[in-house]
Amino acid sequence: MKKGPQRYFLLLLLFFSSTFLLFPVFHHERLIIVYSIAYIVTSILFVGISVFILRYDVPSKYVIGLVALGVVLRLAMIPIHPSGSDDYYRYVWDGKVMANGINPYRYAPDDPALARLHTDVLPSRVNFPDMKTIYPPVAEIIFYISYIIGGDNYVSVKLILFVFDLLSMFGIYQVLKKTGLDRKNILLYALCPLPMFQFFVDAHVDGFGLPLLVFALLFYVDGKKALSYLFVGLSICVKPLGLILIPIMFLNERSLAERIKSVAIPALVCLALYVPFMFSGTPFQALMKFTENWTFNGVVFDILDSFIHDNQRSRLACAALLFVFYLPVILSRKDFLTKVYLSVFMLFIFSPVVHPWYLSWLAIILPLIPRWSGITYVGLVSLTAFTILNYQLTGVWKEYPAAVLAEYIPVLALFAYEFVRSERHPANRQT
Repeated sequence: MKKGPQRYFLLLLLFFSSTFLLFPVFHHERLIIVYSIAYIVTSILFVGISVFILRYDVPSKYVIGLVALGVVLRLAMIPIHPSGSDDYYRYVWDGKVMANGINPYRYAPDDPALARLHTDVLPSRVNFPDMKTIYPPVAEIIFYISYIIGGDNYVSVKLILFVFDLLSMFGIYQVLKKTGLDRKNILLYALCPLPMFQFFVDAHVDGFGLPLLVFALLFYVDGKKALSYLFVGLSICVKPLGLILIPIMFLNERSLAERIKSVAIPALVCLALYVPFMFSGTPFQALMKFTENWTFNGVVFDILDSFIHDNQRSRLACAALLFVFYLPVILSRKDFLTKVYLSVFMLFIFSPVVHPWYLSWLAIILPLIPRWSGITYVGLVSLTAFTILNYQLTGVWKEYPAAVLAEYIPVLALFAYEFVRSERHPANRQT
């Protein structure tokens, strides 16, 4: 790295890290304001930092030091009370229900059958207490472990997330090493504010699934296909996003036996994990309700629904468009990791619901396929913090069209540019 860029890079990082360290000095009532400002500022700075990471050489000692900085920032945020989301109350509640020998899919939190477990805090602070849990079995098992470790405390959730996040970074490093990609690319995840805020402030469940996805990719590029399919199944049992990998793997294989395994192994893993809960509960009830009704930050859905004015028809239109764009990608001659990136990216573009923590599934792929469309997306999704801030201060959930446009116009423009460039220079895979 040249001396000039190195100096500015370090100054940018100093300001970046100091923004995080503002958290402990503010009283809890003001934390949501600090959270929103810090999240947006550091996310925009992250895009600038990414320029230095991708355009200049980063010596190994700097890479190690900067990864260590990312780890320290994560640790510093663990004691902070979740600010942008109250989802962790559901995690704690589900863990408590399981610890008392009850199927978490059987009752809604406010069901009188669970009255003996009710306290002043839980389940009164669980969002949608009249709905059964939405989370898949692996997530539920982790909630149970977290409750056994720390009870009602959110810190135990974050500590487990910390271990899983270290595994994610280890997996990224191994994929970079196996594929011959530049090891400095790990900084695109290690220094990304999105997982820092969404996992180590707000304790979102997605962090449990990321290392499972990364190890699925690692085992696949390493030729250990059966292990890869196993980890795809496990990741689906944290969040169903891993389903989008199965057609890619299926079509990427030539032998019939391998194609069958690419579908059968994830299916058997999911079956083995779901079946024990199905005898006395309904694991998919809340998930179906969520997929039918919830919307947020979905740009294509919002555009379509402004003309269609029907939630279900707009969703079907989004699904059809996703299929139209997804099919050519998985049938193309692009390499495996590029297909994964494009598929995950398009899934979010056409999704009716894109909460910022959802994009952690894209952030984890960026070190492997560093595209500016993805880097900008995981940075600008922080603008959704305006909705969170307004909701917590006024109690009104309101999306801001200007924020949505500011988020998606650069992302879609960069994606279009990358597509045109890749068609002209198909051998050029990286940014």
